[in-house]
Amino acid sequence: MKKLGKKTRSNLITYLIVIVAFLVCQLAQSGLIDGFKMSRSLRGQLIPICVYIVMAVSLNLTVGISGELSLGHAGFMSVGAFSGIVMATWLSEGMGVQSELACLLAAIVFGGFVAGLAGVLIGIPVLRLRGDYLAIVTLAFGEIIRNVLNCLYISIDGRAVRIAFNNPNVPGRMLVNGPAGATGVTKISTFVVGFVLVLFTLFVVLNLIDSRSGRAIMAIRDSRIAAESVGLNITKYKMMAFVTSAVLAGMAGALFGLNYSTVTASKFKFDTSILVLVFVVLGGIGNIRGSVISATLLTILPELLRAFSTYRMLIYAIVLILVMLATNNPKLRSGVDMLTARLRRSKAQAPAKEGDKA
Repeated sequence: MKKLGKKTRSNLITYLIVIVAFLVCQLAQSGLIDGFKMSRSLRGQLIPICVYIVMAVSLNLTVGISGELSLGHAGFMSVGAFSGIVMATWLSEGMGVQSELACLLAAIVFGGFVAGLAGVLIGIPVLRLRGDYLAIVTLAFGEIIRNVLNCLYISIDGRAVRIAFNNPNVPGRMLVNGPAGATGVTKISTFVVGFVLVLFTLFVVLNLIDSRSGRAIMAIRDSRIAAESVGLNITKYKMMAFVTSAVLAGMAGALFGLNYSTVTASKFKFDTSILVLVFVVLGGIGNIRGSVISATLLTILPELLRAFSTYRMLIYAIVLILVMLATNNPKLRSGVDMLTARLRRSKAQAPAKEGDKA
């Protein structure tokens, strides 16, 4: 049997980490692990962890693989959240669909579709910009989306969905009530679906990176002029990465929105985009596995520090600073590289020694 390539092994390790973490969480929830039973607050963080993993991996596709700094990722998440809530409610109340799983899956797909449309509309003018200008414009679009949602009123009237802008007098059961957000939402999100969404996101992103299109995207990131000289369509490949990232963020938003009974646009402020960017930077720009690990740890950390009461966010900030300094320390990185090289050499020498003994 031929040996697996380095990238394939790395991808399999990433999948394995996610699957093992899921199994451990399932066993901990059921109390089958001796001496450890997951607390209620930690169980409540399982779905947000899945959401933020998808957000971090999808943003890493734009920031790390495509090389474009986007600060409006929370805007796509909010589009997916509200459109997913509307779809799930319309299916259950308007169309009489009894299966919560079917409603949830349809909401996630629809949320990703609408967020993808928003990504296309935003990407057409925005992706002509570069660097700081792109970051500022994506930040502005994220704030525009949030303010539009604050003026949006959506109701379910039988099988009809009624939408009004800046007009609260909409007939039917009000679902999205302007600044009050979506109220009376049926909480149908599950950790299992979140786990499947994480695997789907990893499958899409990792396969895109290893594909011909992914290599073209990274070539454009490394040298735009060289990529243009060999005939690569710059706009096409940048749009591909940007829209794929928006679709995945919208799907994560739908899962997030259906995990709470009330969802407001204020939950998707500029702070949320910066938080996801912190996950990406801390895990390593372009490092998909690092995004998974950092999003998990930094989502759990505030809950673990809850015992420190008013000082927990101060400790959280200090931990962030220390980890950032450690990961950007050249001496530490060289030490880790040396240790990894030694382990590889020892593994390579082991079969040779066994052959000599034989």
